[in-house]
Amino acid sequence: MVPMNRTERLMHLLQLLRCKRLPVSGQVLANELQVSLRTLYRDIATLQRQGADIQGEPGIGYVLKPGYMLPTLMFTQVELEALILGLRWVQRRTDPALAQASQTVQGKLRTVLGQQALQQLEQAALFAGPGHDDSDGATAELLREAIRDERKVLIDYADSKGAVTQRTLQPVALGYFDGFRILAAWCELRSDYRHFRLTNISSLSFSSQRFVGQGGWLLARWRSDNLKRGVVVQP
Repeated sequence: MVPMNRTERLMHLLQLLRCKRLPVSGQVLANELQVSLRTLYRDIATLQRQGADIQGEPGIGYVLKPGYMLPTLMFTQVELEALILGLRWVQRRTDPALAQASQTVQGKLRTVLGQQALQQLEQAALFAGPGHDDSDGATAELLREAIRDERKVLIDYADSKGAVTQRTLQPVALGYFDGFRILAAWCELRSDYRHFRLTNISSLSFSSQRFVGQGGWLLARWRSDNLKRGVVVQP
């Protein structure tokens, strides 16, 4: 593992503290950063002088109070590579609205990154290949809207044998895979979770009914059901 320089270490320390709601001991932080306790205490003091509201003391633990904002975004080289590759993948492999949003985010990054990070971003030699045809792009956009608004959708769906059924769905998740896209939804016809290839949806419309307040619960239950079957679903 390549040691972090001091700037990277300070950023990582801030991130560790941001993830903790309760005080965390200096020894735990030092172990995570792979530095001595003395170095950890100096890093804490440096961040406090820079305006970070870190409260605590040796032997008790430290906590970062909300509200501290960095003057500029700072990322490690690997973090920048992950960002640009992810954004380029979205730009090339998803629907038009997400592709446009990816370009917008890249533009915003260029305005807030420091000069060195900006140069690293521009020189990142990581690219995403082209995706499949976008015949179901409009369907994906509508489904993302339905998921956000917790709105039921009505679809005509063709199975593997070509038989078409009408379904009322409570959409909970949308998966973008190489060559195809999948909707996970609670199907009222089957009274269970079902997965639908977007290319097999011949028509889609919003229902007048919604399932407000149930979307998060349905998503958590869908993940739990998948986990029981040995399928790990990453958010």
